[in-house]
Amino acid sequence: MDFRENAEQTALRQAVADLGKRYGHEYAAPRARAREPLTELWDEAGRSGFLGVNLPAEYGGGGAGMTELAIVGEELNAAGCGLLLIVVSPAICGTIIGRFGSEKQKQRWLPGLADGSTIMAFGITEPDAGSNSHRITTTARRDGGDWLLTGRKYYVSGVDVADAVLIVARTEDAKTGRLKPALFAVPTDAPGFERTPIDMDVVMPDKQFMLYLDDVRLPADALIGEEDAALAQLFAGLNPERIMAAAGSVGMGRYALDKAAAYANQRAVWGAPIGTHQGVAHPLAKAKVELELAKLMMQKAASLFDEGDDMAAGESANMAKYAAAEASIAAVDAAVQTHGGNGLAHEYGLGNLVLGARVARIAPVSREMILNFVAQFSLGLPKSY
Repeated sequence: MDFRENAEQTALRQAVADLGKRYGHEYAAPRARAREPLTELWDEAGRSGFLGVNLPAEYGGGGAGMTELAIVGEELNAAGCGLLLIVVSPAICGTIIGRFGSEKQKQRWLPGLADGSTIMAFGITEPDAGSNSHRITTTARRDGGDWLLTGRKYYVSGVDVADAVLIVARTEDAKTGRLKPALFAVPTDAPGFERTPIDMDVVMPDKQFMLYLDDVRLPADALIGEEDAALAQLFAGLNPERIMAAAGSVGMGRYALDKAAAYANQRAVWGAPIGTHQGVAHPLAKAKVELELAKLMMQKAASLFDEGDDMAAGESANMAKYAAAEASIAAVDAAVQTHGGNGLAHEYGLGNLVLGARVARIAPVSREMILNFVAQFSLGLPKSY
């Protein structure tokens, strides 16, 4: 096992870190307060080839994998200007289309997803289904050569800047009458497609939406991949989602610890920097250890995914997401405590992370559902839900 990044990965990490430093918290914070997307950063990251680094080269991507896209996500978050839609557009949607889409669908979507000129959101969660994808009620029925899509989705990120949403729906099996999952690329300007923003207390540039689909008419080729294989296709996109969520949390934790370490070195009380006191130093050191452990699991998950071992990647991706969320929350808390009252002052760039880090315990999958997964699949315990 080699824990060192190769020359290309090292160069990528440095290039993304340099980009992040040119934008940083000073760029992202006022836009987050105004609920404005980080358009300039997104566009430059796309032009630089960072957004599509995981997508196939023949469609304009970098031809690398989730290992490299995780580097992008981590470094931008470590600079204080994370891009949430990296998790959604190239990681989830790009992976699913790249692996299961038809040649026409790949030509239609992947070049734009790779350079950032096209953004695709992802809609799976429903008000009455939560994390249970088997209870999704958004349905697609055939109407001649078309599909008609009806249902609701909520907590869908970035619909206001997206060209389309990859909607997880269900079709009816004519033989059994059972509903089967299926994935559809739905343009955001389609008739019958409506969105309503959800008022959130979290200060972030990306808005959350409730979606209403009222007999949205779609052509036959809006169905991504095979109708009968959609559950496997869905899970192929959820592993990248968890890997990227972990990368974002690791980066956020790094950002908080960098701020705290600098402050603890500079802030002097009673003639000595506060970092000399173990009551300050030990929580930061503990947070550093936990972040590095979470990062290792995230890198393991990305490596397994890139090798095509979906089952092993699923276990590692869930564990990485869990560990990174917990480590990030602890790092932010320790950093705020190190700053004292200044930790909640806007100029120090930590206060908005208190809620921001906490989100990762809930989304894109809750801590409790990950523990359910580990209990059942890793420990062989009876299914509890």
